[in-house]
Amino acid sequence: MQDRAITFSKNVFLPLTTVCRNRCGYCCFRTPVQAGCLMAPAEVERTLANGAALGCTEALFTFGERPEEEPGFSALIRAAGYPTILDYCEAMCQKSIGYGILPHTNAGILSFEEMERLRTVNASMGLMLETTARVPAHRGSKGKEPEVRLAMIEDAGKLKIPFTTGLLLGIGETMADREDSLLAIRDIHRRYGHIQEIIIQNFCPKPGTPMAAFPVPGTEEICVTIRMARDILPAGIAIQIPPNLVDASSLIGCGVDDLGGVSPLTIDYVNPEHPWPAVEELRKLAGARALRERLCIYPQYIEKRWYDPGLEPLINRLAQTVYGRSGP
Repeated sequence: MQDRAITFSKNVFLPLTTVCRNRCGYCCFRTPVQAGCLMAPAEVERTLANGAALGCTEALFTFGERPEEEPGFSALIRAAGYPTILDYCEAMCQKSIGYGILPHTNAGILSFEEMERLRTVNASMGLMLETTARVPAHRGSKGKEPEVRLAMIEDAGKLKIPFTTGLLLGIGETMADREDSLLAIRDIHRRYGHIQEIIIQNFCPKPGTPMAAFPVPGTEEICVTIRMARDILPAGIAIQIPPNLVDASSLIGCGVDDLGGVSPLTIDYVNPEHPWPAVEELRKLAGARALRERLCIYPQYIEKRWYDPGLEPLINRLAQTVYGRSGP
């Protein structure tokens, strides 16, 4: 384990809208329908162009879950020239491909048909499970029902989508709940083999939110959870931590494989108070371990061709650049 390289992806973060149907007690990302709640197409393209110039290979597209359920949003997205947020996301993913950056979409709960549609323009996708427990932090957030999230992760497996999921620590769950969540992820992966990485992410309190005064999980507690994940999950699933939210240098030895998507251009819109470390800082965090860049679709899924044929030319080109080889 200690000989394995620590990987990361160079990305741009594109929050297409901050409107969301959920009311999570820890979130500062969500906003009401208002001016600026939709990222304009020109801003998306400008970000993609600048990201491509900086060598970014991943475009992380996010938006609040089911924003059309919020009054006024449907009129807003139609005024921008798109019938739905899904149409907008699909169009911006196409733009990303045109700029030579692979899309990865994390948009909350999507149906089987919606994921099937987005699969044609995404090299990978994701959904944080967060927890299988029912916690007060998710009150008023129907998209955070554990069964709904597990069903979507399973649907992604049926569609052979290279997938990212993970746990959010400190939102009211117990260590037993974390074990249950990891076992649920393991069992789905055993059936479909599509989970390429799992994020062990700590909750960060935000001023003005209902959980602003909640305690933050400490390094030791996070390390215990990482070790548990390593014991439970198959070796092929990478364990990721966010290097802007934790003391990564103290956690690398607990069983970490990956430092996630790090942007030289855009902020972490979910945790804007925590800037990304530069690549040189990542090398220091990795310590004696080698640091290597990766794509948002892991090599084993490139080899299995778990992607839409339309993405093959770009995946091959980027794989040649990042891995020194192209294709399967």
